[in-house]
Amino acid sequence: MANTEHWRSRVIIAAEYSFKDGHRVISARWPALLKGIEGIITSVDCAQHKTKASREKTMPGQILFSPVALNKDIAAGFEAKGWHKQKVQCDYPTHFYRQGYDPKKLHRGAFREMDFVKGRLGVEVQFGKYAFMVYNVCAKMTIFNRLGFIDAGVEIVPVKSFADEMSTGVSYFEQFVWDLETRGQANIDIPVLIYGIDR
Repeated sequence: MANTEHWRSRVIIAAEYSFKDGHRVISARWPALLKGIEGIITSVDCAQHKTKASREKTMPGQILFSPVALNKDIAAGFEAKGWHKQKVQCDYPTHFYRQGYDPKKLHRGAFREMDFVKGRLGVEVQFGKYAFMVYNVCAKMTIFNRLGFIDAGVEIVPVKSFADEMSTGVSYFEQFVWDLETRGQANIDIPVLIYGIDR
């Protein structure tokens, strides 16, 4: 039993969804990178990250998995394998303001950032709210594709059973996939492989 518990403390890839033929495209063009991504995910010992005491009314005092700590551990794995963050500055246009409107303060220094990029493959790790998952696949990845940084992407998110052991508000693979299936695909979308992870 002890060995089983230790094995289950490792993150596993419980599910995958191929958006716009993502699995076929990525496994054909980047097989080594894909194998490396899977290795990074499954090397994380999530038992080390069950450290967050809940202050929420629905589960007071319950010890939860820390999304921040999990994200940092996964990020360290990517950085160790030579993946890098890709940042682009946002130069906001001003010609859309109506005549006579004087913006009091123009925001400077805004940027968009992709978690990891290597060999024109982008990766996003998301333990946040649902809107961020959708934004990553349906907006950010298409933007970084149009800017010439990536040709395809991988999104890493928790499945519901894992999200249930995190803070309230963390979204999950099953809802994400339902929405993508129901939304359908657009011409500007790029191939994305979505991994649903669990402990």
